[in-house]
Amino acid sequence: FSLTGKEALTHFPSLGPSTNSAQGKVHMKQCDLLKLSRKQKRLCRREPGLAETLRDAIRLGVMECQYQFRSERWNCSLEGRTSLLKRGFKETAFLYAVSSAALTHSLARACSAGRMERCTCDDSPDLENRKAWQWGVCGDNLKYSTKFLKKFLGQKRIGKDLRAKVDIHNTNVGIKAVKNGLKTTCKCHGVSGSCAVRTCWKQLSPFHEIGRLLKLRYDDAVKVFSTTNDAVGHSELAGPQRHSHSPKHPASPRSTDLVYVEDSPSFCRPSKYSLGTAGRTCSREGNCDSMCCGRGYNTQSRLVTFSCHCQVQWCCYVECQQCMQEETVYSCKQ
Repeated sequence: FSLTGKEALTHFPSLGPSTNSAQGKVHMKQCDLLKLSRKQKRLCRREPGLAETLRDAIRLGVMECQYQFRSERWNCSLEGRTSLLKRGFKETAFLYAVSSAALTHSLARACSAGRMERCTCDDSPDLENRKAWQWGVCGDNLKYSTKFLKKFLGQKRIGKDLRAKVDIHNTNVGIKAVKNGLKTTCKCHGVSGSCAVRTCWKQLSPFHEIGRLLKLRYDDAVKVFSTTNDAVGHSELAGPQRHSHSPKHPASPRSTDLVYVEDSPSFCRPSKYSLGTAGRTCSREGNCDSMCCGRGYNTQSRLVTFSCHCQVQWCCYVECQQCMQEETVYSCKQ
């Protein structure tokens, strides 16, 4: 399984409804359809519900990436992704982070939703889980999710080369972004709104908030290189100093920084990394100049139909008229 989704983005074919006796075979089939390493495939087969969760995570990561980059030259399209993942661009860093975040988030939610057989609600010792179960509240199990994810990705074997270190760092940035969004939510129960009984549970932030945070990390990504730490005797990631009077000693990137090793292409013209920006829609007051890379843009008017003059009719329905209005669309020239 590729965290970045370069292999696993193909949707499963429809497997149709299944009986209880056939669910095991369906699960095995789903594991086989994912491009996993041998070890990952074994883990997948032992975890009923995992294949479906992996598929959900891939979809979640792709949708969020495309939403966050909808107004950028690189719009997180699937075209060119395989070539992109072989390089050390800022875009590659975001892909690793958003994909690991999506997997962490999806696993934790799958546990609390009862879609995984080997995990259930959050079991943090500081929560009153019996009361949580009594009131039907089930916390997102981030503890299990992160523990399983490290085992699934095999992060104990940290690569020695720079790209391996960068990829692992960015993967962990995504996981940390999900952890930072974990909140304790409480609900009071009692007569007349009193808090005689209080139920608390762990709840993850909506994934859209995590995606927005990672996009900010992308905007401030740090270019790094490899340096030898004499104190411990092995290489580390290093980048430019932020607040130091000693430029001779490079700074290590923060654990929340997205890092990259080479400058990105412009993404203006078609290449092995993207389809370019020709034909992309843009905002004349916003991003047309940047999106179109100085080539200019076409202006086109079109009629759009929408519901209008809606009125609530007696009892149970809303009646609307159909209106039309002219809309101007701007798109980048070839």
